[in-house]
Amino acid sequence: MHGTTIKIIDPKQAKLRNNYKNTKLKLLKTNAAIWFNKICKIKHSKPNYINIKINGNKQRDKKTTTNTIRYWINKEIKFLYRKKQNLNHQLYHIHLQCMQHCNGLWQHIQNSVNSQINDFMDKTYLKLNKKLDSFTKWTHTMHNTERKAHTFHSRVINLTNINFTREQINTLALGPNYAVKKIQNTISMNE
Repeated sequence: MHGTTIKIIDPKQAKLRNNYKNTKLKLLKTNAAIWFNKICKIKHSKPNYINIKINGNKQRDKKTTTNTIRYWINKEIKFLYRKKQNLNHQLYHIHLQCMQHCNGLWQHIQNSVNSQINDFMDKTYLKLNKKLDSFTKWTHTMHNTERKAHTFHSRVINLTNINFTREQINTLALGPNYAVKKIQNTISMNE
């Protein structure tokens, strides 16, 4: 039967085939969404469906934003897993109905449906990979510009007439706890 077309005469067969195809397509799209969200979580990137507006650019604001994004992605993944479980259950029952009604023809119908769905899902995964690439490019450029924007001033300002060497300035920049030697206590506790 390879290369031949199958004509479905019975309308119930057509309905079961379409029901099976749609349910399986929903299941595979849900799997793709789970995969996409997990990759976003791993790469610390924000998907477009997340909209968070926080006023301020301080460190605590950025930390709040990242925690909120992580929480939102975790909730989305949990929801998608529940949806996947429900779709698996539906697909199982539809598969059993199709096996009963279509008898020996069901294996060929299932193979043709699976090949159509696999072609569609390949295109879907390519689109998701392009989205992930665009997210990672955006985050890399954002992080690089943030690093370049910081300018730090020296901790040591010399207001005297004394010229210090580079080593002395570095020692002073480490702070007073490093520059002053600590007095060691030579008295022991046993005396």
